Order: sequence, then C-alpha cells, then structure tokens
Amino acid sequence: MDDLSHWVSNSRNHEQRLTMRIIPTRGLLVGLLFGLATIAFSSTRSAEEDAPARPNVVFILADDWGWGDLGCHGNKLVNTPNLDRLAREGTDFHQFNVGSPVCSPSRVAFMTGRFPARFGVHEAIGAPAKNREVGQVDWLDPQAVTLPRLLKSAGYVTGHFGKWHLCARVADAPLPAAYGVDEHAVWTGPPSANATDHRQVFDEAVTFLRQHKDEPFYLNLWIKETHLVHEPSEESLKEHTHLDEQQRVYSAVVADGDKGIGKVLAALDELGLKDNTLVIFSSDNGPENTGRDKESRGELRGGLCGYYSVGSTGGARGRKRSLYEGGVRLPFLVRWPGRVPAGKINKTTSLAAVDLLPTLCAAANVKLPSDFCPDGENMLPTLLGEARQRTMPLFWDWRGKDTPRDCWPRWAVRDGDWKLLTDGEQRVELYRSPDDWAEATNVAQEHPEVVAKLSAGLTNWQTSLPKQVPQEFISKARRGKKLD
Repeated sequence: MDDLSHWVSNSRNHEQRLTMRIIPTRGLLVGLLFGLATIAFSSTRSAEEDAPARPNVVFILADDWGWGDLGCHGNKLVNTPNLDRLAREGTDFHQFNVGSPVCSPSRVAFMTGRFPARFGVHEAIGAPAKNREVGQVDWLDPQAVTLPRLLKSAGYVTGHFGKWHLCARVADAPLPAAYGVDEHAVWTGPPSANATDHRQVFDEAVTFLRQHKDEPFYLNLWIKETHLVHEPSEESLKEHTHLDEQQRVYSAVVADGDKGIGKVLAALDELGLKDNTLVIFSSDNGPENTGRDKESRGELRGGLCGYYSVGSTGGARGRKRSLYEGGVRLPFLVRWPGRVPAGKINKTTSLAAVDLLPTLCAAANVKLPSDFCPDGENMLPTLLGEARQRTMPLFWDWRGKDTPRDCWPRWAVRDGDWKLLTDGEQRVELYRSPDDWAEATNVAQEHPEVVAKLSAGLTNWQTSLPKQVPQEFISKARRGKKLD
C-alpha cells in the first residue's frame, strides 16, 4: 500500500489549486436600505414578534455517500465521529428518499421542492450532446422557485459552496445568482462561475459563517466525498492501514469528508451559532458501483478509480443509478438544539428531498408563493418530534442509458408504505416499506389492487410532465448558434 501514499504525496505536490473568489451579489445600497427599514420596523414590533430568531440553516449534501457509510448506521470500517455526533445531538431519519438515483435531478428536487422531471431533468446533466440523447435540458429553469431564492427574499444571506451540477458547462448557462444564491464558489458549474477546489470548500464554508454570523444565513455545502475520482489524504490513509486495499482507500475518503464537516460544526460552536442553526446532512444518491478490474485500480483523471468504490447501502438492494432503495434511500440527519429531539432514531416516517423546501420555509416562517404547488410537504412537525406521515405520493423517472444490475426500473412510485417499480412495459415489482426495506420480496401478485392503484397514479403523473424539452433551457451551442 506504499504506492497509495506515494500517489497522494505526488498529487498534492503537482495539483493546480484554484484560488477562491467569493463575489457577493448583494449590493451595499440594498443592504443599507434594508438595515434602515429594519431599525424603523423594530420600533413597532409587537410582543408576539419577539419570538426566537429564525434559524440559520446549513445543508450538507454528500456525493455518492451510501446510507451505510456512517458509523451511527452500524458501519465498523468507516470513521465518522462528527456525523455520529450530529446524529446523537439530533434525529436520524431512516426512511428518507432522494429524487433520483443520480446527481443533477436529485439536486433539483432538493432545490425546488418539485420532481426533477417537471423541469426536463432526467439524468446527470452533461455535455449538450448527452443531454440531447436523453431528452433533457442543459440547465435548470432559472425562474424556478428555489429554496435559496425564497430565503433570500425573506432577508437571509445565501451561500453555495461545493458541487453545483445544475447545468452543462456551457458559456450561456445561468450563474448560481440566477437561482437566489448571494455568494458561491463551485465546481461543475458554468465556466464563468467562481471556482473552487473540493479540498478548500470546508474552509470557504467556515469563512462564510464568520462573515455572516450576525445575520440569518442559508448555506449549501455540497461536498465531493465520496464521488470519483478518489483522492484520500495521506493522513487518513495512514489511519486505516489495518483495512484491505479497497476499504482502506474508501474509508480514508469518508474520513476526509467527516473531518471537513467537523470543521464546520466546530465553527458553529466557536461562533455561538449552534443553538440557532438547523444542520442537515444527506447524500444525493446511493454509492457508486464497484469497479471489478484490479488492473484499472490506479490513477484516473488524477485520482483513484472505481475499484475503490465500496460504499455501503446498509443492506438495501441497488446502488447508484437504481430506483431500488440502495439508490434512493439515503442518510438524513437533522440537528436543531432544543427543537429537534436529540438522540432519536425515526425508522417509520417517510421523508423526501422534495420536502426540504416547504419544511425549511416553515422553519424560517417564510410563506410559499400563492401560485406555487410543491411536490413536497411541510414536514417540520415531524422534524420537531411529532408523529406525522406524508400524504402525497413520490414519483421517480430514470432515463439513464447505462443499466448495471438492478437498474432496469425506469419509473417508480411510493405511496405510504407501498412502492412500485416498473420498466414501463411488462415488468412490475411491488414492495412494502419499512417491513421490507431491503426489497427482497416482490408482492405484486399478492396485491393486484395496489399494483393497479399505483400504476394508475404513475400514468396520471407521467401525462403531467412536459412533452418537449423547453428551448429556452437549451444552450446556443446545442442549437448550432453562436454565442453573443
């Protein structure tokens, strides 16, 4: 394993790190006027309005980090003391589903509170040629209702640091500011976006916290771990020499992510922000499929390849790109001291990525637009410990071209504890969760009435989706036009 330490050392010496450039989009004049208005308004506040301040929000989203890649979920190989602390000090929800088994559409669901297929996002957004092939847009509609936009309109300062991936890397793609983000430093964003290196992102997040500790803030911290390519630190590799080659690399990557998260949690403690900050940790989709070719386990685009992708689903079926639970059931840890119960494990309540927007808006006392119809629900009472279940069904649309094992389902729907998967033609499977969260027993034949009901609901939902890709969200390069 000396070759791994050697690779890490060489990659650190030769990497070209991008200099952080955080450019606020909030104007000084706007801030001054807002401050004057706040002073004037404060003199007329009622006693009722002297309630505790709206919470700050830190939303940490990992990449390809499996449900089982946590010590608090029973994994004895990985080391996640900071995330385990988050679980101890908050609530660990075991029945949380993301909006897609891959990156871009999953992130759209978190940002918009709506199913990504409504925006013409069905796969990871890539080059325009790939997007054309799967029939999707080159970027998310910049006029969409987004969580950062809603909180910004209510006086929050909003930041996004880390992965973006809501657009193709084309010159005419909208910047994060178009979606309500005040400050950003990202990768997989538009070419003109403020860029960052994934090893810098935790420090950039801490800088954001320090700069805005005296005002309400919303922070997206979308980290790289555990997405390819793997770039474990030499320090974390040395901490895992007792493991075999594959697990050593993967566990080191997990440890690096957890250490970075620890920096952010420590900053909240130091700044006195812990008690009034709602912290959420989740992941965009299930763990990457493990590469089987040992001959290709070396460098790949400057890092280590998929031979080391041995993330855990915690026993669930399927992985990334699969609509089985291993691809869409991910960690969801929530901490809000004094509000969210500490040390609680909720194994029965269904929560979903589309619930994030209405739930956090409710926590911040931000009203949703009257003409906005989210696919998610306000699940704040559940976060605060009440027994409450979702009432609306969840739908999935998957149009990826590659189909590893367990990636055959193209559509899925969950309504209550029932989940149906189908290829849209002949194959149909039905499972009941959480009784069979591993999806080991297909009960479609035993419950034809449930299959019929869910199939009808899925068909109705499919008819509500856009029939064509909106041209205004397709790049000029894809349409064969020159950029202005």
